[in-house]
Amino acid sequence: MNIQMVDLIRQYQGLKAEVDAAVSRVLETARFINGPDVKAFAEEVARYLGVAYAIPCASGTDALQIAMMALGIGPGDEVITSPFTFIATAETIALLGARPVYVDVDPVTFNLDPKQVAEKITERTRAIIPVHLYGQPADMDSILAIAREHGLRVVEDAAQALGARYRNRKVCTLGDLACISFFPSKNLGAAGDAGMVVTSNPELAEKVRMIANHGSRVRYHHEILGVNSRLDTIQAAILRVKLPHLDEWNRRRREAAHAYSKALASLPVLTPTEQDYSYHIYHQYTIRTPRRDELREFLKAQGIPTAVHYPMPLHLQPAFKERFGYCEGDFPEAEKASQEVISLPMHPELTGEEIEYIVQAIARFFNT
Repeated sequence: MNIQMVDLIRQYQGLKAEVDAAVSRVLETARFINGPDVKAFAEEVARYLGVAYAIPCASGTDALQIAMMALGIGPGDEVITSPFTFIATAETIALLGARPVYVDVDPVTFNLDPKQVAEKITERTRAIIPVHLYGQPADMDSILAIAREHGLRVVEDAAQALGARYRNRKVCTLGDLACISFFPSKNLGAAGDAGMVVTSNPELAEKVRMIANHGSRVRYHHEILGVNSRLDTIQAAILRVKLPHLDEWNRRRREAAHAYSKALASLPVLTPTEQDYSYHIYHQYTIRTPRRDELREFLKAQGIPTAVHYPMPLHLQPAFKERFGYCEGDFPEAEKASQEVISLPMHPELTGEEIEYIVQAIARFFNT
């Protein structure tokens, strides 16, 4: 059985005619930069989310950096976020000269624990970046209440959560700004790097748009320092083909996740817990076991791919540990999770037969 962690080939084969036609349309017009598909895709995402503005950029990492630049975050500032996420969340804070201030995660959701946020706020704190990790929304009511009390901005890192909902509101609509990644393996993925910043704040939208275009509103007139971060027209054209399928793909992910959880219920692993406020879209289906590394090797021998998201929390990464003085033991839940999490194959094309094969292999591991 040929099981893929994410089966992008199977997805492409299902949309081949439409994707090929979209790419050919761009090639034939040669409007590779800021072609009509870029504007159309931005408008379609804005409508899908129910936000006023969607500004495309080159990657999810760029989206985070541009969002923080739009908020004026820089040297001496502090930004509160999670230590258990992809490095881009904190990397972009540090690249702007600010300090990432970590708050440990909830051991059930893996998201930033809002009960610990207030104690980390200082006079230098400017923003909070909750990460909707693995596709499950963070506890936004609690985070937003703390932000309002202290006059802080909130930037949603929704790189893994496009289409997820928090109390029947789509993520990306809750904070001041939200950042999206369209990396190929995401729930809505391009054929390369791509990203977007969304907001309903007109002033922030204009600032984001300028920063992504060299700080310019009018060509060759640069009002502020910016960057060059554009969504290629070919990527926009491909994403336009895929966007109408996103909700159905997320529904299939949820169906696969529920099948996994039901089948794994009797085994000594912790399966994902969907919170009552959450419509989880399972960018990853991640379980926990102290025997994670043994299990990975066993599954590999059975032809079953797995992944670890993430094997080292950010505060222990060499790039942050020495620069900001973090130590082992500072965030015990994140550290424990990094030793126990294992992500199983998850994508909309995953079949019941494949799930059964994977679960049976896990059962054999624990029953031998």
